[in-house]
Amino acid sequence: MSVLVDASTRVLVLGITGHQGTIHTRGMKAFGTQVVAGTSMRSGVPEVEGVPVFANVEEAVEKTHPNAACLFVPAPYAKDALFEVADAGIPLAVIITEHIPFHDMLDMLYYAKEKGTRIIGPNCPGIATPGGAKVGILPNVIFHPGNVGVVSRSGTLTYEIVNSLSENKIGQTTCIGLGGDPVPGTTFLDALEKFEADPATKAIVMVGEIGGVAEEEAAAFITAHVRKPVVAYIAGQSAPPGKRMGHAGAIITRGKGTAESKVQALSKAGVRVARFPYEIPGLVQEALRA
Repeated sequence: MSVLVDASTRVLVLGITGHQGTIHTRGMKAFGTQVVAGTSMRSGVPEVEGVPVFANVEEAVEKTHPNAACLFVPAPYAKDALFEVADAGIPLAVIITEHIPFHDMLDMLYYAKEKGTRIIGPNCPGIATPGGAKVGILPNVIFHPGNVGVVSRSGTLTYEIVNSLSENKIGQTTCIGLGGDPVPGTTFLDALEKFEADPATKAIVMVGEIGGVAEEEAAAFITAHVRKPVVAYIAGQSAPPGKRMGHAGAIITRGKGTAESKVQALSKAGVRVARFPYEIPGLVQEALRA
């Protein structure tokens, strides 16, 4: 089994004629994903990478019946694009776009919830189920099917850690890149709940970072609801105090959101916390044997 995407996922790419949309449509197809349609404001482009291009989401849905959308549209147009996706009844929207204004994302999140559309992102690498489907920009070559679920706030750390798991013969059920913005469409709590309910997932890897309280909230959720072993890594443990760096959501306020507070909360919840990313495969193997 898998979480949120599988071999039946049919993807609509918004912004498919742009440079990134075209490149990553090719990558998604190479992964085995059914990319069934694209949309573009450009006229006179009938197809991209063998995928038919439509003028709007409504027409694309009517003709090709997608059940997931991948958004590559520029930030000023992201809100309208998401509204189109939600109005069309598409249940999953993966937003790759970065620099979406804070208040736009608030509007998008609440509108999507009202319409029954789950957002992953924004400013995220997407989601991938090895042997099933990929929606986003994650590298194809790092994945291997298996029994470990991965959820992460960091894109590049996701790639490093998934690749390290695969090199150590530890495959993945699904990998979810949450994105690093202050208002995420999908949270650690959402992902942990999905992985806990998935019978194929036997262990969970959680990759957090400084800023916000998402990891502390996840620790409380793990204590109350998660029975599967969890391994975690918190990025930014050596970040200098007062230095502006990292994602838009990596903000420490009044002592909350530090790497130390996150590590303490997760450790108290029984999570095996790695000091360095390369320790994760060993901790996962240890957790699976326990």
